[in-house]
This record gives sequence, C-alpha cells and structure tokens, in this order.
Amino acid sequence: MHPSLRTATAAAALALAFAAPPVRAEEPGQGGTAHQGGTVVVTYKDDIATLDPAVGYDWQNWSMINSLFSRLMDYRPGTAELVPSLADGYDVSPDGKTYTFRLHPGVKFTNGREIVAGDVKYSIERAVNPKTQGPGAGFFHSIVGADKMTDGSAQMMPGIEAVDDHTVRFHLVQPDATFLNVLALDFASAVPKEAVDAANGDFGKHPVGSGAFMLKDWTIGQKLTFARNPDYFKARPNLDGFTVEIGQEPLVNILRLQKGEIDIAGDGIPPAEYLKMKNDPAMAGTIVDRGQLETSYITINTTLKPFDDLRVRQALNMAINKERIIRIINGRATPATQVLPPLMPGYDKDYAGYPYDVAKAKALLKEAGVPDGFTTTLYAMNADPNPRIAQAIQQDLAAVGIKAEIKAEAQAQVIEAGGTKASAPLIWSGGMGWIADFPDPSDFYGPILGCGGATQGGWNWTWLCDKGYEAEATKADAMSEPSQKDARYAVWRGLFTKIMTESAPWVPVFNERRVVAKSKRMGGPDEIYIDPTEVIDYPSIFIKG
Repeated sequence: MHPSLRTATAAAALALAFAAPPVRAEEPGQGGTAHQGGTVVVTYKDDIATLDPAVGYDWQNWSMINSLFSRLMDYRPGTAELVPSLADGYDVSPDGKTYTFRLHPGVKFTNGREIVAGDVKYSIERAVNPKTQGPGAGFFHSIVGADKMTDGSAQMMPGIEAVDDHTVRFHLVQPDATFLNVLALDFASAVPKEAVDAANGDFGKHPVGSGAFMLKDWTIGQKLTFARNPDYFKARPNLDGFTVEIGQEPLVNILRLQKGEIDIAGDGIPPAEYLKMKNDPAMAGTIVDRGQLETSYITINTTLKPFDDLRVRQALNMAINKERIIRIINGRATPATQVLPPLMPGYDKDYAGYPYDVAKAKALLKEAGVPDGFTTTLYAMNADPNPRIAQAIQQDLAAVGIKAEIKAEAQAQVIEAGGTKASAPLIWSGGMGWIADFPDPSDFYGPILGCGGATQGGWNWTWLCDKGYEAEATKADAMSEPSQKDARYAVWRGLFTKIMTESAPWVPVFNERRVVAKSKRMGGPDEIYIDPTEVIDYPSIFIKG
C-alpha cells in the first residue's frame, strides 16, 4: 500500500511499540530552517479515490487524509517515533489490557465544534463497522467487542469507553504490542458524526477534520486545493496550502518539474528519465531516494479455480523472472523471496523462496491437472512502468502455458477489483506495493493476508483466511513485554515462512526504494519530505527562504 517507512529507523522504533509508561505529549521539532507561507503543487496521473479516513488506504490519498485529520497518537516528523497527538498523554494498566488517554483541550473540528471523547469512540467504531466498507477493521481486533461489530452482530464496541468529554479508555481482550501504532493510523482519525451524516454517504468528498489542512475545493478529475487550518492545535504546518493536480502522465510531470511549474511529481520518476535526471548536474537536489519497508508482489485469488490448487500457485512463483523485472525499473529494487522486506524484524534470512524454474513450474501445472495451462486475467495500475512490468509477467506466464490478459486501469479501479471476491484472479501490486503502516511484521499480515482483510473492500486480495495462521498471529501480537521481543519476532518469522511454503498466496517480486522528484525550492525536516509513516508529510514540508 501506502505510507512509506524508512528502514533505518525501524528496529529502534519497535521499542516504542512495546513500551507503555505514562507519556506527555510533545510538539515535534523540525530540522532545518522553515520558511512560513506559500503553496506547492503536487501532481498525480489518477484522481484521488476518497478522503474518508475510514475508507482511504492507498499511497496517493493516505498522506492527504493524514493532513486533514488528527489521531490520539502520531509520529515525530521525520522519524518513526510515536508521540501523543490529539491526546495530551496516556496511561497503561499493569496487565497491558487497558489504555486511558487524556484529550488535548480545545481542539476543534473545522466546523467549529470541539472534539470530545465520544468522537474518538464513534470514529473507531465507524472504521470497524462493516457498513462503512473500509479496509481498516482488522487493525482494531484487540479491542473488546471488535469481533462482534465486524461480523455485524453489534453496533457498538464496549471496549471503547468515553469516560468523560476529555477521557477515552480502551479495554483490550489481550495485550497488543502494536496498539499505539494502530492509534496513529489514519483509520483512527477523529471525525464528527454530524458531518458524516450530513454528507449522506459522500464524506470522502466532503471531509471535516481537525488536522493541519482542510479541503477547500475538489474538481473531480482536475485538482484538489488544500488550505492551512487556522485553528490547528500545533505549530505546523509551514505551508499556507497545497494543490494536487490530476490527469497528466508521469513523464509530462517530470518535464513540468524541470521547468519549475510543479513541486512534487507524485507518481515518481519514470525509469526512462531516472538515469538522465540522476546524471544531470542541473537536476542536483531534485531526487529524493529513500529505502522503505516495502514489498511489490502478485496477488493470487486463492478462491478461484485453478488458483485454489497450491501447486498452481507454486508454479506461478517459479515462473516469474524477478531479475528481468527489476531491470525495467533501472535496478531500483532487490528481488523479494518472501512477504516481509529484508530489514523488517521477523524476516527469515534462511528462507530462499521459490527459484525461477520454468521446467519445475510446468511440472507442477501438470500435476495440478492443467498441463496445457489456462487463460486468466492480470490487473495492473496504468501508470508507467506498471504496464511494462505486467507485460513482462505476461510473457513469463506464457512460457509455462498460462495466457494472461492484462487489464491496465486506474489505481481506484484496480483496488475495487481486488476488494471484490470474484473479480481479480491476479493483481500486479506495482504502484500499490505494500509499504509498512508501522514498523512491525504484524502489519504485513492482518490487512493483506489475514481474515480481517479478506472482506468486501479489504486489501487481502488473495482472499486467504486460515484460522491456524490467525491463531499464531494472535499469539504474536499478545507478546507485548519487551523481554518477549525476540520470541515474538520468531513467531512472525515462522508464520510468514509457513504462509509461503504451505499456501503461496503471493508471488513476492521485489523490494523497491522510494524515488520521487521535487523542486529545488522545497524543503522539509533535514530536506526529507518523504516521511517514515507517510508518502509525503504535507505539514512538515516548506518552501526554502
């Protein structure tokens, strides 16, 4: 998916996920000298699907949603360090099952109303409610009553308690090592019920939040205009606003950036332009190149024939020439052997994955009863280089007898197909490869391989739901004590290796670096505007003075 995470901070940040002392909120500082004011222009090829925090979950809208809303927890800019945000602080019970948060007083929604604890309760229950058709419900599984709300048998979660207007308490069914991270996700953003009701099902186009910015205008298919929230309760943002322009090809946007017409080419640098820009002295300072906890992969719909046969899925894993695909993106990635990226705790260094072996792939297809192959459909995002990568995958599959029709569509359409059980047999995730929401291996399971994500509108496009895997994941998440850290990672390591060997619902293809082009006038904390937990940290970036 979505928000990027710099690998260098991952291991250190995990200690914060396990720690649970009382904490006071701090206003994150900024590196460098920020010039106050001005606006920037960001471009994307495809329109934004939604700005509803309970629904939006792709790398385009995630950062915009984050800038529009506030959450109990957040990350210190430029790091993966958790700090209280909408909360002034919190306490955790000795058994790790009760979290009590004190809200920062006087924080207002942009409709003028003060945020109270009941808004936090309503917002998270809304995110979990299946009627919302959002992909984030699985993250809140440890809260008492989440299971009943998820299955539709309850409309409220007793595990979220509005003690008074400024105190909200969470009761968990078990300790959860990632709970504070979950409360920093966009899905945990506070929204006003009256604005959701007034939008009549279209809150994603008419968002009302309490974040650094607010949406001023959205012309569908053309542009979105954001303005600084004058009532924001923190010192940021630096900008007066930003504009997101829609509809031009990535190559055109790079040319516009070189002419000084735009500030961020949001779709990245097309491979054909990357080396040219990198070697051009005039473009020095315009390329932001960051490592990230990311895996790009092919999802296999395990509910559709013949993909319901493990041998077919294993054959797909052996049919793909990953090195050739990486050459299409100028080597800006390494071959992936498994679900987790290499620098994520829990990565299995001893697991080599499936080899590229055409002969063995053909033999497995024969064993599965499809010796002559079959016809299928491969979905891919239509922004370069994804159609070309899809064509390379198509050629690899053809070499073992599988004829794949490519459907190259806008990101929103691919996401919709993936989240509909019978729609998409295969999806190349490029442009939507999974980027860590937070630096913990559990984030590569629950939303994309767990039962919680295998729902209408979810992101588990394999539709795999294995109760045995769920039990092991639950066991790992319950190991919240710092002394259990290594044992916890060992459980995750074993689970992800088992998923690939026993189920093979993915073809992991590569682990990609995040490479984006920016104008020379733009700054940010230590010149970084790609934040560890956001694709773009809009509140932190600034125009150099």
